[in-house]
Amino acid sequence: MTTVTIDDIRRARERILGPIVQTPLLPAFALQGADDNAVWIKAESLQRTGSFKARGAYNAVAGLDPEQRRRGVITYSSGNHGQAVAFAAHELGVRAVVVMPEDAVPLKVELTRQWGAEIQFAGHTSLDRQERAMELVQRHGYVVIPPFDDPRIIAGQGTAGIEIVEQLPDVDAVVVPVGGGGLISGIATALKSLRPEALVIGVEPEGAADARDSLARGSLVTWDRIDTVADGLRTSRVGELNFAAIQRYVDSIVTVPEDAILRTVGALARAMKIVVEPSGAVAPAAVLGGYTGLSKKRIAAVASGGNVDPQRFVDCLKPDPVAAEA
Repeated sequence: MTTVTIDDIRRARERILGPIVQTPLLPAFALQGADDNAVWIKAESLQRTGSFKARGAYNAVAGLDPEQRRRGVITYSSGNHGQAVAFAAHELGVRAVVVMPEDAVPLKVELTRQWGAEIQFAGHTSLDRQERAMELVQRHGYVVIPPFDDPRIIAGQGTAGIEIVEQLPDVDAVVVPVGGGGLISGIATALKSLRPEALVIGVEPEGAADARDSLARGSLVTWDRIDTVADGLRTSRVGELNFAAIQRYVDSIVTVPEDAILRTVGALARAMKIVVEPSGAVAPAAVLGGYTGLSKKRIAAVASGGNVDPQRFVDCLKPDPVAAEA
């Protein structure tokens, strides 16, 4: 099993400099939330393509050799990774195919198409998408750019961890959403290498807590049914490489309820003028709602993406977004 190191992450940072934005770490003084924590928001919603996924995708596609680029690339994604691969391929002159779920957020489908990718639809789960992508690889010879279980992806996502330490050198904890595990494994590797005393806490929606269960059991757990408004975190299980890093570096994984996620989308917009999608609100929701168990700490919470459906965003701005969702 390939282990990603801080040197891999540093090399990824050199590779992505220019096309990828160093996103701001914004103080959330108006939203300090529970337990007297001082909170900063790592605004990956302001990244190219609107999510952190651009980091890993660009690192992976940029590292292909000429023959691999000629074959074209394929990935499977609920939206943000697919868009990121489409962006990277467009920037580097490579053909891209993206397999998305049949119920993908229309905005994410359209944004992916705008980068020139071919879209295929398959099922509703991450495993459905992966199986369809592998069929197309056998038929056409595409190079696979996995969404999370890949050292190139992990190293690219880890560049956000280097930035956090540079932006807040005395950070006590970094709180990260967990879907497939690419972001948290990369950030945790960077953070524990540069500031080992800092905590790394993962967050999942209550309806998609396979990583929490996997960490508790000590082996990978697959959830057959995922039920959450956070569509970017609807993975059935974390990747093997990601889980190895989670076991080694992550201190705990907690969950947040759906109402906290929706309310945090609205709170970040009103108080900080940040637009986030529900997946991007999961880590801030855990900090602001007191779900992390942290007290009197300097915390960076990663707002992982901002590609929110416009109507859902409007509903989240209402006094009771949970009622609007129902």
